[in-house]
Amino acid sequence: MTTQERRVDPKLLEILVCPVTKGPLRYDAQAAELISDRAGLAYPIRDGIPIMLADEARPLDDAPSAPGGT
Repeated sequence: MTTQERRVDPKLLEILVCPVTKGPLRYDAQAAELISDRAGLAYPIRDGIPIMLADEARPLDDAPSAPGGT
């Protein structure tokens, strides 16, 4: 068992929003990330603490690309 992240408080997850879009986030426990589908970003969770900085987020690999680009 190599779970380096602690579980995130479910009440915290209910109130967090993406700092870029102010939209909802989806919790990916396996990857220890909070996903913003609107922004196409994944915010890391380190030691049970969500790092809600756009500079720390990684772009989603599977983000749908709009036809013609954006």
